[in-house]
Amino acid sequence: MDELDFASIYERYSRDVYRFAIYLSGDLAVAQDITAETFVRVWTSETPLRAETVKGYLFTIARNLYLQSLRRSSRHVALDESLRDPAPTVQSRVEQAAEWSSVAAGLRALPEIDRAALIMRAMHDLPYEEIARALGLSVANARVKVHRARSALSTLASRSRT
Repeated sequence: MDELDFASIYERYSRDVYRFAIYLSGDLAVAQDITAETFVRVWTSETPLRAETVKGYLFTIARNLYLQSLRRSSRHVALDESLRDPAPTVQSRVEQAAEWSSVAAGLRALPEIDRAALIMRAMHDLPYEEIARALGLSVANARVKVHRARSALSTLASRSRT
């Protein structure tokens, strides 16, 4: 089809195709897309158009494009806003790093024996008997060291939050 024929077909039928697409889809943007794609298909078609079948042919193309868009959209599911990315956000990483820095500073501020007792208990889950043996303390004293270290860190943490 040459440019003159296409221009006259577009001029004569574009509003009808657009209206038809609006009635099918109920959406102006979708109707515009369907109309544009319909005329692209006509423009690139190898088959010559006959004057008596042009409008029906254009409506067929528009309807098929609409049905294709329905099939495509039925495969898409809207994301639930309550679903979150499991990866930590930049903000949570920054907060976590700041918290870790605060904990590390608090640990460094503890006497070495208290720090060692707390790390053995909290990070390695050693029983108080093993902590006492490793540090040369009584079991009661090992419990006191862990308790005091936890209290000191807790106090530091509550001060840094306020």
